[in-house]
Amino acid sequence: MTQTLTHTAPLWRWTGGANGGTWYFLSITGANAETLSATALMRKLEGLGRGFGSIKVQARIGATRFATSAFPSKGDGAWLLPVKAAVRKAEDLAEDGPVEVELTF
Repeated sequence: MTQTLTHTAPLWRWTGGANGGTWYFLSITGANAETLSATALMRKLEGLGRGFGSIKVQARIGATRFATSAFPSKGDGAWLLPVKAAVRKAEDLAEDGPVEVELTF
């Protein structure tokens, strides 16, 4: 069963890791996070779980569509959606600016 949700959140940057990289994310929270968590649990019970508890998604920000994965955040119930440079550039996204994303999974 395919589901679609729309969420608006600020774009934020994380810097660190072993190679000192920089990544940008949207945090999916609230009822939308609960929907992702329930979907991940069902897929796990069906034997279709993915690494790190992630869910493959098709995302759309503005006119840009892209495939990625959403990842559960540790401890706060949120989900993290990485937003790659090509999408940020194509949609002229600014750090801390609100971003509306449509996810299909």
